[in-house]
Amino acid sequence: MPTRSTGAMTQDWKPVVLHKSKPKAQDLRNPKAVNQALRTGAEVTTVKKFDAGLNKKTSGPVVNARKLDEGTEPAALERVAGEVRHTIQKARLEKKMSQAELAKQINERVQVVQEYENGKAVPNQAVLAKMERVLGVKLRGKIGK
Repeated sequence: MPTRSTGAMTQDWKPVVLHKSKPKAQDLRNPKAVNQALRTGAEVTTVKKFDAGLNKKTSGPVVNARKLDEGTEPAALERVAGEVRHTIQKARLEKKMSQAELAKQINERVQVVQEYENGKAVPNQAVLAKMERVLGVKLRGKIGK
């Protein structure tokens, strides 16, 4: 057990002063802190930043990116021709296959077959070759004609 000193006990009555820390810059920008300062009448300063919110890095000539893209690439990609669409649907229905069954046999997603039959797909020679093999019809000579 701890032992107590046998001498007279004295108390230390020195004052202890606690200082409040200064507010951080981030806390001063807080809307609540600004409103509180305005209510109490404290001085609040605002600074307008030059070119704030603008994404200007250079002052050189600006070239329209869209014009550059149009100059190097075609505007629209070639889609599956109507004749190919109808040939795929007709051959699939003659074999009494669903779009899902055709997709499974050519190892593609059902969405791919749907896009080809709706004319929304960009022709891929590999996919068309698989469809030709499964359906037994010629598809690749008819693209774009």
